[in-house]
Amino acid sequence: MNDLEIRKQAKEFANFWADKGYEKGQSQVFWLTLLNKVLGVDNPEQYISFEDKVMLDHTSFIDGYISATHVLIEQKSRDRDLRKAIRQADGTLLTPFQQAKRYSADLPYSKRPRWIITCNFQEFLIYDMEKPNGEPESILLKNLPKEYYRLQFIVNSQNENIKKEMEISIKAGEIVGILYDALLKQYNEKDEQELKSLNELCVRLVFCLYAEDSGLFGEKLTFHNYLQGFQVKDTRRALIDLFKVLDTKIEDRDKYLDDELAKFPYVNGGLFANENIIIPHLTDEIIDILLHKASENFDWSEISPTIFGAVFESTLNPETRRSGGMHYTSIENIHKVIDPLFLDNLKDELEKIKEIKVEKTRKQQLEAFRNKLSTLTFLDPACGSGNFLTETYISLRRLENEALIAQTRGQTMIDLGDVIKVSIGQFYGIEINDFAVTVAKTALWISESQMMKETEEIVNQQLEFFPLKSYANIVEGNALRIDWNDVISKQKLSYIMGNPPFVGARLMNKHQKEDVLSIFGNSWKNIGNLDYVSCWYKKATDYIEDTSIRVALVSTNSICQGESVINLWKPLFKQGIHIDFAHTTFIWDSEAQQKAHVHCVIVGFSIATSFKDKIIYSLDRYQKVKNINAYLIEAENVFIENRKKPICNVNEMLFGSMPNDGGHLSSIDEKEMAEIINKYPESKICFKKIVGADEFINGKTRWCLWLKNISPNLINSIPYIKQKVSAVQELRENSSRDATKRLALTPFL
Repeated sequence: MNDLEIRKQAKEFANFWADKGYEKGQSQVFWLTLLNKVLGVDNPEQYISFEDKVMLDHTSFIDGYISATHVLIEQKSRDRDLRKAIRQADGTLLTPFQQAKRYSADLPYSKRPRWIITCNFQEFLIYDMEKPNGEPESILLKNLPKEYYRLQFIVNSQNENIKKEMEISIKAGEIVGILYDALLKQYNEKDEQELKSLNELCVRLVFCLYAEDSGLFGEKLTFHNYLQGFQVKDTRRALIDLFKVLDTKIEDRDKYLDDELAKFPYVNGGLFANENIIIPHLTDEIIDILLHKASENFDWSEISPTIFGAVFESTLNPETRRSGGMHYTSIENIHKVIDPLFLDNLKDELEKIKEIKVEKTRKQQLEAFRNKLSTLTFLDPACGSGNFLTETYISLRRLENEALIAQTRGQTMIDLGDVIKVSIGQFYGIEINDFAVTVAKTALWISESQMMKETEEIVNQQLEFFPLKSYANIVEGNALRIDWNDVISKQKLSYIMGNPPFVGARLMNKHQKEDVLSIFGNSWKNIGNLDYVSCWYKKATDYIEDTSIRVALVSTNSICQGESVINLWKPLFKQGIHIDFAHTTFIWDSEAQQKAHVHCVIVGFSIATSFKDKIIYSLDRYQKVKNINAYLIEAENVFIENRKKPICNVNEMLFGSMPNDGGHLSSIDEKEMAEIINKYPESKICFKKIVGADEFINGKTRWCLWLKNISPNLINSIPYIKQKVSAVQELRENSSRDATKRLALTPFL
């Protein structure tokens, strides 16, 4: 089957099973049909086995097992929550996944599953046992027509790609990196203007590659064939001419324009408007990358704009590339923010409308729902490459398409005037990096194109994408220094969301400290202890006064711990905010080659009265509560003051243990220590392991010279130790603090 046929079968399968789901009576038919109709298995009865016995303390049965690909299936009824524990026959409480793992442990080693799937007819949770502690991938039945490929591993052991979009987008980023490096060599000055031109050129080229693969330029390989028609020495002029044509209306073009250029559409949108862009001479290497690696051998139409925007930005950011590259917010984590903020409510609203029995009323309500979607507005005041905005746009368009399906019931729409109501013009962003702004706009245009194609399938008609009719309102600037009302009036805004930068109070640079002062002012108590991200909470709180705007931001968990609570949250609560929902501490995922383990929280808050349940999310469970305080627990709004004296009769802790030695005694790595001990075996008693915050949190190893009660003769007999002690003495003697100078008398301590 080709892609279109598989999608059709998947759609029929999803529709048929949408309201079914009895574990004992229907699960085998469900899986046999899925394997046959959607995944193309000719004799599914021979491919999957059901009810295989496993002997625990009692006889149990595996719901489904596929030996060819080592897939174990635990099936539950439609009303079962796959993430909640269920009492077993022996009285233990196990989630479906834990139940399946228990079965797995009883199997011969050769039959142990590589994959475990738990399913309740409405959702598949896929666990990769190569990563037994990893989070499962989720596929909803209703999304199967779009995401069937994520189940291909069931029938093809070579296809372990359940994150296809992610891998495609990262591969795209790698191609852009290769192209970037080749182009960079052609620029002479490599000053700020040339580097900006290089970034802009890369964005334009990627847009052209995407446009030819997705059909926006008409025939496949239109851009490829245009470039291929020139000798390498003429390709620079060919690109300049093409970019000018893409920014010129059809009616304003030279009527004698060459056919090779005339076939390209008018794009609009400003992407090709800058005529001052510096384009260098291209080389054989660059043309080869463009024609073969980037065009012939890669399909840009399948990239995820949400992921690719961030991957693209980090690929072209030299600092990010040096530090391990490719950081981005996962789609799953974006939904931890936007789902409880607004998306869950919209989904519930649509489901209720679809259940209306009276057809006329249902259609009216569906139209009203689509109109409502078109009125919602969103601001990300630290939008980076636009992944929050892009994923939100895609989510709204999918809801709009779902409403369209319910409206049309498969019939062709005659009036196409307002077939798409949701526009990228509803999305606003502020970003300090000019290149990230361009990437964000491009990612939104790509997502607009992809969602339009989905709409075309619903209404059975072709829609015109070019010229671009809507613009993402993304502003270049420092979000902490500009008035957000100048971006969008607060009376017109619905939601604020995002992932502002994490910088600790002690790690901020001069400009960031000035930003903090500009937001909080000199009178704010303990301003020097506020993390940089606190500025977005304060500015958002000021902005949403006297509005119904709701906010959700991601932050390091430190802002809801310790002194941060009373320094930041107590004044904000006095301004009238209340916390609507929260995700307690979790590890924020990135796809960095060297992953940073950042522990984050998500705080959803507002000033306007909320009639919704307040919810605390914690790992794989949630709890409806009456109140969420600033520590993100269900309790009254109490604030614990810092105090310098203990509440009971114990010794005071006035200051922590700080090695005032410039690292000479306290920062020795294992290799250095081993070399000294090998040379001076008697020095072994001088070394001790030292554990500070960095070592404790990140599992690092550090050693120190611990010279208390060590004989001065031994210290002076080992040149390495003697030199270290002398360095500490000199450091302390040159200090401006009298207390430190006094410590120079005991440089070995």
